[in-house]
Amino acid sequence: MNETVESNNATAEHPIGELDPSGFIRITGNATGQIEIGESRSPIAVVGTPAIRESFGNSCLVQAIAAARAPGVSRFILNPDAHWGYGVPVGSVLVSPTHIYPSPVGVDIKCSMSLLQTDVPEEAVADPTVRRQLIREIEARLATKRRAARGQAINQESGFEAAVHGGSKKVLKHFGIPANWLDRCEDTQHTSNDGDHDRLAHRLHKLIRQNVIKDFEDKSKQLGSYGGGNHFGECEVVRVAATDEAKTLAKAFGLQDGNVAFLSHCGSRGLGHALATNQFLSLKSKFRKRGLAYPNGDAQLVYAEFGTPEADEYLMDMALGANFATMNHLILNSIVLEAFNKVLPGTRGELVYYISHNIVRREKLDGELNWIHRKGATRAFPAHHEELIDTPYFETGHPILLPGNPRDGSSVMVAKPGANLTAFSVNHGAGRRMSRTQAKATLDGRKVKSSLEEADVISNNRNYPIDEAPDAYKDFAEVLKSVEQAGLATEVAKLQARFVIKESGGEG
Repeated sequence: MNETVESNNATAEHPIGELDPSGFIRITGNATGQIEIGESRSPIAVVGTPAIRESFGNSCLVQAIAAARAPGVSRFILNPDAHWGYGVPVGSVLVSPTHIYPSPVGVDIKCSMSLLQTDVPEEAVADPTVRRQLIREIEARLATKRRAARGQAINQESGFEAAVHGGSKKVLKHFGIPANWLDRCEDTQHTSNDGDHDRLAHRLHKLIRQNVIKDFEDKSKQLGSYGGGNHFGECEVVRVAATDEAKTLAKAFGLQDGNVAFLSHCGSRGLGHALATNQFLSLKSKFRKRGLAYPNGDAQLVYAEFGTPEADEYLMDMALGANFATMNHLILNSIVLEAFNKVLPGTRGELVYYISHNIVRREKLDGELNWIHRKGATRAFPAHHEELIDTPYFETGHPILLPGNPRDGSSVMVAKPGANLTAFSVNHGAGRRMSRTQAKATLDGRKVKSSLEEADVISNNRNYPIDEAPDAYKDFAEVLKSVEQAGLATEVAKLQARFVIKESGGEG
């Protein structure tokens, strides 16, 4: 997930201007609205109940307006988790038929969610001692700064294959990942824009040779790790909604009511960060050399027009990071299943779904091909969407994995046809309401700890990170209410946390 900017003050790279959009949102429904940005531009679509709309803040709205007015942008959407971010708000969607914008993808290329369903009943993890054992076994297998993930043959060669080929059958076989998990992924392999893996290999060789990507073997050994910040691994108990529709969908998705699942949130680690950082520097340099003006004077809104060498290079670098993120998730789920079997022998598990929320994809929208940039936003295709043909989800829509917080739970949803309003996208979680600095200055660590204890949630941290406390995020129930009232998606199941693993540092 992208970083949160700590200050809303204008700087040379973050100009805000004089515009005050308070009251600019024209209400169009219970949880929908629009911001008009000029006669020649489509209005910004806004999703949120009154309480959520108040949470956006002036800076987020001004940033959205600037991005919506940038060259080539045809539509812009603010989801209920939206807040100030890098270039554009986190929790937004930018649509363009012609332009590629790196900032909506950010430095953690293809930051994603995955959910592993096990056959373990919730009673088996009721004892905190068992949960502590599971935490220790998972942590013992995760990659760290000092070692590769335990039991995984990870070196420069296998890392290279993962970045170039993603979830190919060859790569999965090398890492011992079940081949059927590929059917449960939003995307398994990313290529160059012309569908060529060889071009990706050539590109990666060049970046390593030029020392753009330093210590590639060390970065390869981050496969099988979460990283710091808001990334996590979380043991859940599945609570399928009581409706017949939800029960039918849960069965199709492989969700098991009352059994334990494991939710993971992470991305492309140090490799994605290096690729994205180099792209921002390269595009800024080309803007300066050509005398091009940054949109709204903001260097974070650099872009490349589709079909140019700059766009091709960006899409290749994004593909490398996205492939790496895919394999990171699949390896993590394999590690988790192995750890469960160590503590609870005979545990069986299947991947429910793997879905990204920091990516740009070329998709048809209203019959036309567009570049859909999702920044902290999740794809939401309903049943019978043409892009789900030849997938297991054509008749149902695919699962949407939405993390809330360990105290208040997370959610599995499915899109409705009304998601067309938001370019078939929904929020990626709760969304921050406090910056990290503000959370550390405002929240009480003892209360954070006690609130998790009251919810019977344990953590691998002696003191849960205050900047990741539930109260640093928006009210998740209100966020979900916004999504459902706007007609974008409906809930299939709640996920009730039993323990959470958060790494203390790392890139991502």
